[in-house]
Amino acid sequence: MLKFSRFWLVLLSSLVVISGVAIAAPYPEKPIKLIVAWSPGGTTDILARIIAQGLSEKLGQTVLVENKPGGGNNIGTEYVVRSAPDGYTLNMTNPANAINASLYKTLSFNFINDTVPVAGVVRTPNVMVVTAALPVKNVEEFIAYCKANPTKVNMASSGSGSSIHLSGELFKIMTGCKMAHIPYKGAGPALNDLIAGQVQVMFDNLPSSSGFIKDGRIRALAVTTSMRETSLPNVPTVAETVPGYEASAWFGVSAPKGTPREIVEKLNVAVNQLLADPKIQKRLSELGGTPIPGTPEDFGKLISSDTQKWERVVKTSGATVD
Repeated sequence: MLKFSRFWLVLLSSLVVISGVAIAAPYPEKPIKLIVAWSPGGTTDILARIIAQGLSEKLGQTVLVENKPGGGNNIGTEYVVRSAPDGYTLNMTNPANAINASLYKTLSFNFINDTVPVAGVVRTPNVMVVTAALPVKNVEEFIAYCKANPTKVNMASSGSGSSIHLSGELFKIMTGCKMAHIPYKGAGPALNDLIAGQVQVMFDNLPSSSGFIKDGRIRALAVTTSMRETSLPNVPTVAETVPGYEASAWFGVSAPKGTPREIVEKLNVAVNQLLADPKIQKRLSELGGTPIPGTPEDFGKLISSDTQKWERVVKTSGATVD
């Protein structure tokens, strides 16, 4: 009788059998890792920590943010791609995942094929910011300065393949400005050098720049979206000077290919519940973000369409890192 009891104890610890149907133990049973493929302090990291805290409360398990920077977002992404598809390792997805598909020619993974979309989180504008010492007050003056000083303007980014990088490349294509691209391992160190005047301009994701704009350490010239940003009502759009210019960033959650659909759906519901929380909405709004709730398929369509959009920019600009 003792052996029989132990048998059922072990069996029931992993599954329950009802009428011959095996039901897996409830997810999640242990902490979840949310991988950020950039250094701390950038927009992806800031948003990941907001989402991780909220998901911890919704799921009843700790969601830990783990930074794995390097390789223009590819090191952290590959870590997720190679992880077990069990819902315990997730990717904080960002535009670099769409851009790198064409920017890098020798990637060992295909993001769309090797991951599954879980949920969109937020869309944010990028903001064209300059070091405070640069003698320009608007986009028109910047273009004039850039053309008069073709070797003096260094354009910082959080890394090759980021939306910050490609937003700048698009600006170069549409204006004829010549700027040297200086990639960093995240927005944090890039902003530090922008504040210090080591680089002159950056097309940063708004959440990581907003505090520095407000305290006057850097100057916002324009936002990159087609409409003005409500959190910066006096800042024009780039398109008001450069007609047709538009770029924005989006963020969400993905998982390794093969992650069970029921886990994807549970995570999707939790993220959407989080985005419906007025406190989260207020926090995202303060950062210049607009929630993008929806199904996993909705987020997958966004990733796919942006992959195609940025491929055209990469080809036109000739940008490459291989």
